[in-house]
Amino acid sequence: MKEKTIGEIVELASAFYGSSVLFAGITCGLFDAVEKLGAEATASALADAMSASERGVRLLADASVALGLLQKNGAVYANTQSGKMALVGGAPADLSKAILYNRDVYPAWGRLADLVRTGECVEAPQLHLGDDAERTRRFALSMRSRAFAIGRGAVELMDLAGAEKLLDLAGGPGAYAELIARKNPNLHVTTLDLPAISRVAAECVAEAGLQERIECVAGDYHTDDFGEGAYDAVTIFGALHQESPEDIASILARAAKALKKGGRVFVLDMMTDATHANPPFSALFAVNMALTAKNGWVFADEELKEWMRAAGLKAQETLTLPPPMPHWMVSAVKEG
Repeated sequence: MKEKTIGEIVELASAFYGSSVLFAGITCGLFDAVEKLGAEATASALADAMSASERGVRLLADASVALGLLQKNGAVYANTQSGKMALVGGAPADLSKAILYNRDVYPAWGRLADLVRTGECVEAPQLHLGDDAERTRRFALSMRSRAFAIGRGAVELMDLAGAEKLLDLAGGPGAYAELIARKNPNLHVTTLDLPAISRVAAECVAEAGLQERIECVAGDYHTDDFGEGAYDAVTIFGALHQESPEDIASILARAAKALKKGGRVFVLDMMTDATHANPPFSALFAVNMALTAKNGWVFADEELKEWMRAAGLKAQETLTLPPPMPHWMVSAVKEG
């Protein structure tokens, strides 16, 4: 890794300034208001549209211009091309809900020193997995937004020719299942997740009109038996980074049991090389997971392949999603 200069260290110390501007811009509806007002998007008009202080809006908007999140011509603000795609609600690559997940874990990062001292997460994962209904729903919908952005690249890496039944473990709010089902019209997908998340998934699947082909089941992949030889494929997308090595081995063993001969397991996740320090974003994401989940971390792709082999699966090569997605995919085949 390239060493940081003194100037870069100072810049890193204030990097959260930029994140905070982005979070506030989304939370307060700045980018939506700019898009709606068009050539009328002055600070005064934006303040009226956002029901906010003109002084506060001007400070936020100017900071957004400084960061390259907005453009400014005279007194009028405009979204950048990337902002139109990713920061305006309902846009083709809308990441606003996904970004708000980062806002929600922001307080936990302020307690990183506590994690270092104790080795324990600083926030109970139950907050976004059922205990806090509002945050759970917000978490599920933000994960759905992220999953659509990630999943479009992931489904292109999956060979599901001839598959009829797929089990989507820790399927979240159903985004991956929807993308897989749409690309493979002869496939029936069963998603499994905790009750609070599964309820959101069922709503989203019904809204998409896919309830006849996607079944959302409440359960727990830590303990559930997935059956034997019932599925052509099993997916585990963006979930194993919160599990211990022992739990990962157990989940993969039961997934392998659920597969027909010749069936495949697909694991999509943040992963690192053997150093656990590269790619850099995955190493940082490991800290994020450790702050918010008891067993949170990021494993190396070769570690995953060892667990797959222990489950009786033949691991395939590691594939990378197209930039800017930092995810890797490893698949494995049940041979015997």
